[in-house]
Parts: sequence; C-alpha cells; structure tokens
Amino acid sequence: MKTSILALIATGALAAFASAETTVKISDVHLCCKSCVVGAEKAVAKAKGATATVDKDGGTVTISGADKATVQAAVDALVADGYYGKSSSSDITLKDISGAKDGKVSSMKVDDVHLCCDKCANAAKKAVASVKGVTGDTAAKKVTSFEVTGNFSPKEVIAALQAAGLTGKAK
Repeated sequence: MKTSILALIATGALAAFASAETTVKISDVHLCCKSCVVGAEKAVAKAKGATATVDKDGGTVTISGADKATVQAAVDALVADGYYGKSSSSDITLKDISGAKDGKVSSMKVDDVHLCCDKCANAAKKAVASVKGVTGDTAAKKVTSFEVTGNFSPKEVIAALQAAGLTGKAK
C-alpha cells in the first residue's frame, strides 16, 4: 500500500514537472511605443508555441513556452527582429548575431534593426553617437538598415545599440 501511494505521488510530481512551462523575462528592451510592443509580440510568435507578455513601460518581454528550446527560439526571433536586453535566466541567452568585428572601420551598415518611429531612431542615434570615432549615421524611423560613418569599432557600435535595447547585423 505504501509503495502504491509513493508511486502515485511520484507519478503526479513527474506529470506536474513535465507540464511546467519555461518562462524568461528579458529586461532593458527598447519598447517606446505601441509599434515596438506589436513588433516584439510578432517576433516571439515566430517561435511556435511561445507567448509574450510585453510591458512597454517596464521595458520587458516575458516569454513562455512548453520547454527551454521553444523559449530560446522565441528569444532568438526577438533578437533577429532587432530587439535586445538582458535575460533573467542563465539557461536562456540573447545571442550576439551581429557579426561585428574588432578593429576600426570608416563606415558600416547595420541591418535588421527595429526602428519603427522617431523615438526608436533617436535611441539608435544616441547610442551610436556615444561610440568614440563615430561622426554620423543615417538611422531614421521606419527603416531596418542604416549606415554609421567615422573611424570606429563595429563591436563598440553594436554594444552601444544593445545597451540601448536594440541590435542589428554589421555589414
């Protein structure tokens, strides 16, 4: 009888564990307007089975899914669509997909950035301008690519964008 009860408890615990969702909160994401929120939700929805709760005022995207792989795929989709932040979990990470190299360049195109409005473009401009050697950029609302000019490090430009809650690919 005791064995049956223990087996029943163990089975129940395993079932609860197996059905537990994985959740991660991504903080410090640039979410200045409704279009940013919708864009983040659409990015996460690309990962089948993942859901997002976006807090514009808090700058967070909370992603849930059936398992770690689903949530990681959703985070990867968020980054691919130009959003960036900090993960609440060491198991779910935001990968740097920028391809930015060390060294100095005189110009660089940044692709796949989320710049839906003037606030987004201004955030990117402010971030890029903080990098030593940057003399200009073409970031503007409703574009997904822009050019940075000067004598600067591509890695530092991407790091500045990421610190501002945005990201892109260096070309």
